[in-house]
Amino acid sequence: MHSEAGLILLCTLNYAVTEEFIKDVCRFEPWAYLTVHAKLLIMSLPEEDLTCPVCCDIFTDPVLLPCSHSFCRSCLKRCWDTGLRECPVCRKKTSKSNPPSNLALKNVCEAVLRVRRQSSASVEEKMNCSLHGEKLKLFCLVDKQPICVVCQSSKLHKTHNCSPIEEAVLECKDELALSLKILQDKVDSLKQIQRTSADMSKCIQTQALETQRLIRSQFEQLHQVLCQEETARLAAVKKEEEEKIAGMKDKIKELSAELLSLTETISIIQEQLKEDDMVLLKNFKVTQDRSKSMVLGLDDTSGLLIDVTQHLCNLKYRVWEKMLDHIDYTPVTLDPNTAHPCLILSENLTSLKYSKQPCCCPDNPERFHMSAEVVAMTPLGSGSHHWVVETGSNQDWLLGVASMSVPRNAEISARPENGFWTLCFRDGEFRAMTSPPTPLTLSRTPKQIKVQLDYNKGTVSFFDPADNSVICAFTHSFTEMLLPYFYTQSSHPLRIMPEKVIVTMLRQ
Repeated sequence: MHSEAGLILLCTLNYAVTEEFIKDVCRFEPWAYLTVHAKLLIMSLPEEDLTCPVCCDIFTDPVLLPCSHSFCRSCLKRCWDTGLRECPVCRKKTSKSNPPSNLALKNVCEAVLRVRRQSSASVEEKMNCSLHGEKLKLFCLVDKQPICVVCQSSKLHKTHNCSPIEEAVLECKDELALSLKILQDKVDSLKQIQRTSADMSKCIQTQALETQRLIRSQFEQLHQVLCQEETARLAAVKKEEEEKIAGMKDKIKELSAELLSLTETISIIQEQLKEDDMVLLKNFKVTQDRSKSMVLGLDDTSGLLIDVTQHLCNLKYRVWEKMLDHIDYTPVTLDPNTAHPCLILSENLTSLKYSKQPCCCPDNPERFHMSAEVVAMTPLGSGSHHWVVETGSNQDWLLGVASMSVPRNAEISARPENGFWTLCFRDGEFRAMTSPPTPLTLSRTPKQIKVQLDYNKGTVSFFDPADNSVICAFTHSFTEMLLPYFYTQSSHPLRIMPEKVIVTMLRQ
């Protein structure tokens, strides 16, 4: 039976034990189970605290001296048989020839030894076959599990290849090491993808803000043109209003003068009618001539109203037509998500140039990573397409078309077999990028290059727009969509030229 003090001592031994051990220690004191359980669970004891200072092994039948030191009963007896009856640790003398047992410590030590024996038995059990009790000496290469010699002879493994445990351990360790490396590589790849995704999230926010800024800027320009046109047309209406009102005032003034003169003539005639007959006859000719000289003004009021039709006729269309003078249309627009970090694109995405200082951009799959390349955003398929590029002072460029599937993360030659149909200008020499490249002789160096794709006919042609002379042409049976392609390592820009917009009216 454990005393309460003994249980408290158990709880203060600072030793980590299992649930089964706690139950074993408290099997005689159910009333104390919860208390001991709670305290033992939160405490741990190093193994040296359970070791006898004399034999340096786990206590066997420990006894407790008044100085609070504990020893195995047999160890203490051997020490006392040699001479003085004192503590082997602190050398304090004791009068008791038979010190009391340390029951709490004894139970703890017995539980520890019991756990050790169970653990040893468990390990030994794991080393033996669960079916036959024989030692596991072989490893089945088919079922991937250790077996004994009896298992090898059984029907289950008789036809299977086996290897000794020692060899199998080495092979399995190598295989697991390889699997570990593959998994670690996957973890590294996922971490890299995670970092790239975080960078892309930031880039998306930056792109959105910049795109919104450019949209506002362009609409502000359109708003300004519309406001100017609105102001001009409202001013025209106001001017016509003022002119027409001034004209009406002049006409009203003339009519008032004529009315006054006519009124005076009527009064004179009325006075003459009141005179004597002889006076009337004497003044008849003068009066009659005056009445005949009164000619009424022409009642012409045409054209006096505002010419509303002139101001409102197809107003929206005429304003839109006039806005075309302020609007550029380019048949090809560069895709910034494909541009190499060393390429700088203009805000309207119609020109590019090279910079030795790469910009900070995400490592997305669409981007060219190896050389200073970029493609347009719109794939080209059936039909005819053309665009003109101003090369100017740029001395290092490639222009043409590329297949949508060309690699973006590998450096390959811009040749037809790799999905490129291009014209190259480098070191003052023009070359058609065939396999091998074909040098071209031109009478002069054009400042602009016209690229024309006829997808259905399978031709890519390059012209000098100045005289529309052919520089070179490729013929190929295209099987996938193509993208306008640009490359440069010059700080002088390549610029896609705008085209004139022609409005055609369709009449039904």
